Amino acid sequence: MTAPGGSAGGALSFRIGARTLAAIPRELVRIGLSLDEALAGHGPVLPALDARQDGWFVTSLPDAAAIAAPGIGYVRQRYRRYYVDLAAGEVAWRAGLSGQARSGMKRKAKKLAAANGGALDIRRYRTPAEMAAFHPLARAVAATTYQERLLGSALPGDAAFVEEMRERAAVDAARGWLLFLGDAPVAYLWGAGEGDSLRYDYVGHDPSFGELSPGSVLMEAALTDLFADRFARFDFTEGEGQHKRTLATGSVACRDVLLLRRTLANRAALAGLAGFERAVTAAKRWTQVPGVAALARRARR
Repeated sequence: MTAPGGSAGGALSFRIGARTLAAIPRELVRIGLSLDEALAGHGPVLPALDARQDGWFVTSLPDAAAIAAPGIGYVRQRYRRYYVDLAAGEVAWRAGLSGQARSGMKRKAKKLAAANGGALDIRRYRTPAEMAAFHPLARAVAATTYQERLLGSALPGDAAFVEEMRERAAVDAARGWLLFLGDAPVAYLWGAGEGDSLRYDYVGHDPSFGELSPGSVLMEAALTDLFADRFARFDFTEGEGQHKRTLATGSVACRDVLLLRRTLANRAALAGLAGFERAVTAAKRWTQVPGVAALARRARR
């Protein structure tokens, strides 16, 4: 849902994958569209900027929508926002999966169950009291993940987030799952409700158990639960991913857009960002050429 006025902060980041090489500070009003808004195909009404703010950063703007605002526009990324239509039911969802996906899910669940004495141990969390129990267990897993080490996007550990979890649970707008091996949690998933959708907000697994695919097994279990829940859609949120494409039943084409005030400094910053991203794209294309790829591997060694 688009919050009134959005959220402030941010920077123009020069990134290669998950690594930020440099950043130009800018005070941006961030406006994130919900899945419902993206599916509706309409752009947001942008709030007025105050004197210290440099512009807006709009995420999940559907490709079908125009956005009217004075300023310099720049598309940071394009992607499909994937979702599962829970209202269609579990049978229809499974029938829509490829045979390879279905057999892979069955094989992974069987392997993990065997490692756990013959049965899966997946626990569900919904109420405020359950969320209070969920959080420290999930945080223990989150601390081991690449999301924590590299991206800073693992389940937060601060008291304000714990309170948010409880508040959402109190109005039936949060769900959590943990997968255990023995007495220890090894994978978690937590999402907040947004209208008729449940978002794919925080997920991770202990890399020590990666060969058992605990994240994949937990994802299937969570979706299975949700087909009997109140939500109409499971929202994979922004960005691409093979697992999203595999499990989704639908998607909407979106883009993330920067809109900055028309100043010389902002024009220069966006020109630099655009040039950097063109260079990164060109470099990625070159690394796909067999001879160049071999040279790159030798150089890394």
